[in-house]
Amino acid sequence: MPRVPSVSPATGTAVPPYFIHTIESSFVDNAGRTLLLRGVNLSGADKAPAGKPSYILDDFWESGESGEGSFIGRPLNLEDGSADVHLARLRGWGYNMLRYVVTWEALEHAGPGQLDDEFMDYTVQVLRKCKEYGFKVYMDPHQDIWSRFSGGSGAPYWTLPASGLNARHFTPTQAAIVHCEYPTASEPDPVNFPAMIWGTNYGRLASQTLFTLFFAGRVFAPKCVIDGQNIQDYLQSHYIAAFSALADRIRDAGDLLDECVIGWDSMNEPYEGFCGYDDLNTVPTKQTSTLKKGTFPTPAQSFRLGMGRAQTVDNWKFGSMGPSRDGSVTIDPRGLKVWADPESEPDGVHPRWGWRRDPGWQLGTCIWAQHGVWDVETGDVLVPDYFKTPPFVTNHSAHFIETYWLPHWQAFATRLRQSHPESIMFVAPPVFAQPPAIGEELLRGRCCYSAHYYDGLTLITRHWNWFNADALGLLRGKYSSTLPAVKIGESAIRKSLQEQLGILKDDAPILGPYPTIIGEIGIPYDMDGKRSYGYTDGGKYKGDYSSQQKALDASLNAADGPNALNYTIWNYCPDNSHQWGDGWNMEDLSLWSPEDLRPRSDYKMELGGASSTGLLKKDVIVTTRSATTSALSLSTLADAPEGSSDGTLTPSREIASFSRWENAYDFLTDGSRAAKAFCRPYPVAVVGAPKDIQFNLAKAEFKCTVLVRAEDALRPQGISASADDGLATEIYIPLVHYASDSLVARFSDREQECDGAATMTPEGSLSKDSSPSVSRNASSAQLAIPSAPSGSASLSRLFDSASEQLSVKVSAGRWEVSGQILKWWYPIPAPGEPECEYTIVVTRQGGAITTMEEAAIARRGLWERWCSMLRECCCVLM
Repeated sequence: MPRVPSVSPATGTAVPPYFIHTIESSFVDNAGRTLLLRGVNLSGADKAPAGKPSYILDDFWESGESGEGSFIGRPLNLEDGSADVHLARLRGWGYNMLRYVVTWEALEHAGPGQLDDEFMDYTVQVLRKCKEYGFKVYMDPHQDIWSRFSGGSGAPYWTLPASGLNARHFTPTQAAIVHCEYPTASEPDPVNFPAMIWGTNYGRLASQTLFTLFFAGRVFAPKCVIDGQNIQDYLQSHYIAAFSALADRIRDAGDLLDECVIGWDSMNEPYEGFCGYDDLNTVPTKQTSTLKKGTFPTPAQSFRLGMGRAQTVDNWKFGSMGPSRDGSVTIDPRGLKVWADPESEPDGVHPRWGWRRDPGWQLGTCIWAQHGVWDVETGDVLVPDYFKTPPFVTNHSAHFIETYWLPHWQAFATRLRQSHPESIMFVAPPVFAQPPAIGEELLRGRCCYSAHYYDGLTLITRHWNWFNADALGLLRGKYSSTLPAVKIGESAIRKSLQEQLGILKDDAPILGPYPTIIGEIGIPYDMDGKRSYGYTDGGKYKGDYSSQQKALDASLNAADGPNALNYTIWNYCPDNSHQWGDGWNMEDLSLWSPEDLRPRSDYKMELGGASSTGLLKKDVIVTTRSATTSALSLSTLADAPEGSSDGTLTPSREIASFSRWENAYDFLTDGSRAAKAFCRPYPVAVVGAPKDIQFNLAKAEFKCTVLVRAEDALRPQGISASADDGLATEIYIPLVHYASDSLVARFSDREQECDGAATMTPEGSLSKDSSPSVSRNASSAQLAIPSAPSGSASLSRLFDSASEQLSVKVSAGRWEVSGQILKWWYPIPAPGEPECEYTIVVTRQGGAITTMEEAAIARRGLWERWCSMLRECCCVLM
């Protein structure tokens, strides 16, 4: 790594010791080490106000129309102690980065220009708590499908009537699928909301119209003028002003910028709307956000439905081999229109929100008909390519990213930099789309490419398949047909996922020599009909997260290898439940759930082998709740007692304090789901650069190769090396994989002491001198949460006696373990000498820890697994 600058490229001011640079396609600390930033999205629960998950219809529309609904308490409760528990758990899992989810609605729900000062103050308090635990944070202005009221999250309710829409008619016109009104507002059945059906809203009239107005209203809807502004300027100006106010509040806190909050995204997963459509009578095949599942109207059919006319549309199902047409369905709105009634704005002024609408914008009629796109009387589309070559603009060919998205990003970044001059701007274009070239006058040396990636087949089918497909390769034109994109077998799937993430990483140089972070990656936990929760097979698979572990390991392994990517997993939801998932559109991707907490009595334990141990995880109580009893916060959730008559969870404050857990291993594994997959060893800070990262989960074997050059010995002015041998490469070694037998065995009456003595330094750390290949049992290495707040005595109690047992081999240098961090020193080439590669291999002495679920899977035998594969094959053949 070349000498890091002593002054900021953005402001020219001297950089503090905690400054993070974005150079040579990496995050780099002020000492010149390459950083990997890995963590989670906090949190999916932030998409809805406290106590108002997406499945509750009661007061849904009324609270939006009145501007009520506080988001204070999202993502964490700061009053009951649970925030410390959650953040300590995340830090103990080795995470150092948080993507902090905030919606526009949380800031401006009360009306245009009416900002929620109390929520912004609350956000500052949560960020300070994140800082106490040593997290770096980047802010995520989050949206999905525009708004909660159009079936997603993000924008406040008032943006819908401002855009001329009557949101209460979204369901009958199918302009949007709204969870709490599924399948109908009169007979809602939200618990049977199909998996990922919300994603089809990107292909429906509400979001198509709203995103078109937001990004390109001046071009495509010049008649839509409100308060003297085109609707595009009206919406964008409020959006930018709201998030800028939050940025100002964070700046004014005085102790958060750069040391904790390092940057901003501009908008989560922006969507094209109609921009670029070739023919409104069909749907573009290359539009990555369009999911074919359930009813699937064309834009022309959506126009007619929006004006109250019945339409017969294609119906689609999504199976193991992707989407396929499944007949047709007639949708009849019975005359209900999606467009606001003219009487809702007497004399052109809205009685609640106060805006004045231009007389040229007629309510009650489709705005696209008003612009000559189609004829309401005949239903015919008059200008099929209207959104490709708009008639109001000469010499114009619409390319969404460069023409519409980029100007918004530029405006957002320019204003945010006024509040946060050193902000790293996270560039996130539409999913799977390449970023545009952006001038350095805007990037200012402070940039990161923020792509998203999910294993789509697993996410939509809720099943870990023995085959998959290279979805990104298909979209990028890598294959001439679908068949070559199919990948069969786990090794081929894992290789394909890694190659796809490599393609996304290769997009970053379009922006310049900047790092890449995968802003969202993850898997669903409600696979196979929620069998892991005991909902199927007579409860036979209750507590078995083996499929989720395989799927998540494949995705996160893809971020390792030569990619060595930064990422933030979606997501950590403190009040996840088995029935309702993360509380939003039946998504269930949280790494942790209070319903997976172990009961605090009757622990069972067995040893998985001669030296390895197995944690026998007692089944948690499966609970069911009504819509009115399931909106509970973490502080009120605990294990339901045996024989609970109503199946609800008994209130308790146990999980709001550390007293619930006996030791660190207990704490870090309790309530976690497939922890072995997401709690992985990785190089946190590298002298040089990571060249290859490999982790074999089954063997608990970690191997990392680093590339070191002469310039990696350099340090910027004002940063001194440590007493004798400089800064080390630091590697996170998770207790989840490397806990000692004695620590894990504390769950039972039997304890198995690991053999061999550890050599301790005066500081209480294990160390090993330089040798071409060294190995040492590190069973006595003390464990601590890095950067834990001072005074956390109960937290320290959990980690005081924690220990790992390691076998470490290095090709050169010496190493030392302190807490869950292994420090590794090695020679750095002198000036003029060639670069060097060094390798470290870490295994668990005695073999990998075997959980009860893994032991049970092994006992089921080959025959059951073979039958399961045969069933999958039959589904594919059908």
